[in-house]
Amino acid sequence: MRLLACLVILLLAALPAAAGPLTIGPLTIRVGYAGPAPGGTRYVPGLAGIVAAERYIEREVAGDPDLAVEWVFFKGAGPAVNEALAGGQLDFAFMGDLPSLSGRAAGLDTRIVMATNARDALYLVTAPASSIKGLSDLKGRKVAQFRGTSTHLASEGALRRAGLTSRDLQVYALDDASALAALAAGDVEAVLGKALFLTLVERGQARVAWSSKGDPRAGPSNHLLVAGAFERAHPDLVARVVKASVRAASWASNEANREAVYALWEKSGTPAAVFRADYDGQRLAERLSPLVDDLLIDTYREKAARARELGLVRRAVDVTGWFEPKYVDAAIRDLGLAGTWTRYGADGRPLGS
Repeated sequence: MRLLACLVILLLAALPAAAGPLTIGPLTIRVGYAGPAPGGTRYVPGLAGIVAAERYIEREVAGDPDLAVEWVFFKGAGPAVNEALAGGQLDFAFMGDLPSLSGRAAGLDTRIVMATNARDALYLVTAPASSIKGLSDLKGRKVAQFRGTSTHLASEGALRRAGLTSRDLQVYALDDASALAALAAGDVEAVLGKALFLTLVERGQARVAWSSKGDPRAGPSNHLLVAGAFERAHPDLVARVVKASVRAASWASNEANREAVYALWEKSGTPAAVFRADYDGQRLAERLSPLVDDLLIDTYREKAARARELGLVRRAVDVTGWFEPKYVDAAIRDLGLAGTWTRYGADGRPLGS
């Protein structure tokens, strides 16, 4: 019996080296999203919305009875996701740049493993009759801003390029829903935010005074990250989650699926016309690229410095070693998707151009 027990122990000890990490017993992969979903659904905009609503991760692990997937949508956006990560309540999170930078500054152990909406557009939206024509006109004006989010950091960068800071404005710290209502009611004169605010434009209740479209560094950036402890324990599962998400990105980046993508996002409560306006003139593959390339990393390095300079993070953030592109690169290779998305250098030019 002792000999048999020793053989079993030796066999179990050898398995991880031969077959990768073992998952002993049921495991729930916990995925967070930095934003609410309506009515207990999974419908949210962006690439994360495709992954969640179409159950790409669930389909990836469907053949393994010991694996389950749980999604949590956080009304408190990025800061709430950071709290959950700090408490060990999440394994993965789809979130934006500033909250993740704040978490890293506070010592959160995470790795960014995939871009999601790395080049989102930022909009300055005003009342139709407003005298505000651009960013330089915002000095002293009542402006809504969703603080603590990727929109917040992008807004500060846009203001800086116009020779302003938020201290030059009368800033109202409002979440997106409150800012929509405030602008429609005339309680604020303008909003700096994402495409959601084009809802008022489509209704004729607002107009776009400025946008960051066409500048890959100017808008908010979003990504998928993994808790460091989970990656060290289950690199095989990280690879599977990323592979499933890259599959979603491939479908969503196909121009033949453009209207289907908008129709799915519309279920989040934002009209499809808003997404058409937001993506007008841009390839889906440009906005929904999963690549962790030099441009993405350098953009985060720049945003980290800006966040520290503006006092939005507690201490300087070093992005070295934070990004792990191997999972996306392997998924693209395994799925035969080479050439689907353009890789950019830190200078913003396509590699090889």
